[in-house]
Amino acid sequence: MNVGQESGAGNGSTTHPSQQQIAVEKTAEALACQLPTTQVSDPKSTNYISLEMPKRKWEVFPGRNHFYCDGRIMMARQKGIFYLTLGLIVVTSGLFFAFDCVYLWEKVSEAIPVIGVLLFLFVISTLLRTSFSDPGVIPRASAEEEAATERQIEAQTQQTGTYRPPSRFKEVVINGQNIKLKYCFTCKIFRPPRSSHCSLCDNCVENFDHHCPWVGNCVGKRNYRFFYLFIVSTTILSIFVFACNVTHLVLRSQEEGSFLEAIKYTPASLIEAVITFGAVWSVFGLASFHTYLVCKSQTTNEDIKGTWSTKRQRDNFNPFSHGNAFSNCCVVLCGPMHPSLLDRRGFYVPNVNVTQTENVIPRGVPALPLPNKGDPSQAGHKPITNNQ
Repeated sequence: MNVGQESGAGNGSTTHPSQQQIAVEKTAEALACQLPTTQVSDPKSTNYISLEMPKRKWEVFPGRNHFYCDGRIMMARQKGIFYLTLGLIVVTSGLFFAFDCVYLWEKVSEAIPVIGVLLFLFVISTLLRTSFSDPGVIPRASAEEEAATERQIEAQTQQTGTYRPPSRFKEVVINGQNIKLKYCFTCKIFRPPRSSHCSLCDNCVENFDHHCPWVGNCVGKRNYRFFYLFIVSTTILSIFVFACNVTHLVLRSQEEGSFLEAIKYTPASLIEAVITFGAVWSVFGLASFHTYLVCKSQTTNEDIKGTWSTKRQRDNFNPFSHGNAFSNCCVVLCGPMHPSLLDRRGFYVPNVNVTQTENVIPRGVPALPLPNKGDPSQAGHKPITNNQ
């Protein structure tokens, strides 16, 4: 009798799972029901959830850009000249701090090394901010947005009653000025005012100024401020280093008795003077030109094309100007920072249909086999279909 009871108890414990096992099975079933699966043609085979590592949006970005630090840094593919720019600044400043600052700190003023360090840090920070940030890239249209735009264009064409090629322009009025919005066949959007498509990066950029190989990025709405501060501060740093080099050589020549002896004593100063002399003329001209553009509230692209020139139309004017040079400078240098339109670090969700679905779940969740209705070991589980 005791044996039968023990046997019955044993059988009862086998047929009736514990509460923990029931909870685990319900959790697995609930998770499986929430995740859509692709139907397998063979009903006897076991369905498995396709758990692939989800991709970030920067990994499938359609433009010609390179991303680093999990999408936090965005640059153009052509970065060789950027490394040259960074190397010239770092090497020239390093020679200046190593061979000139110590002498000038003792002979002239203790403020010279401090000023040099502050200028160097400001130049490097503005350069990296310009090169590593999103210049204002406009996301490309999705399939739904592209289809909606095509329907609007077709509807406008049908209203005319006669067959004509669909118009790829839109007109908007900004501050009393008519502005045409061009359709981008690559991004499938009507570009906003002042925007243009960069052929090197293959992106539409807001307030597109130009593509600068020296910083390795486009210059647009979100990084033009830092680009302007970079070229202005680089001009000031070049003039400062050049003046210090000349001062060092002059004082050394007085001590050594001749200019050649001074060069033999500190040849690095002559190298710095040659580099900074060439940089002053090139960067100073660029800084002056962009100062003019900032005061006029124009971009390089608009200035080259003559977008707001009165030669096109007598009543043509710049609707984006704020009235005077001071206000335009304040908007560029002190205006609010615009957020990026690219969710670079967001998870990419592909466009899928009902019959074929790619499952993407967060990292760290293991692949679970789904119960099959033809498997007797999975009794009590409902079959999983795409209709759930």
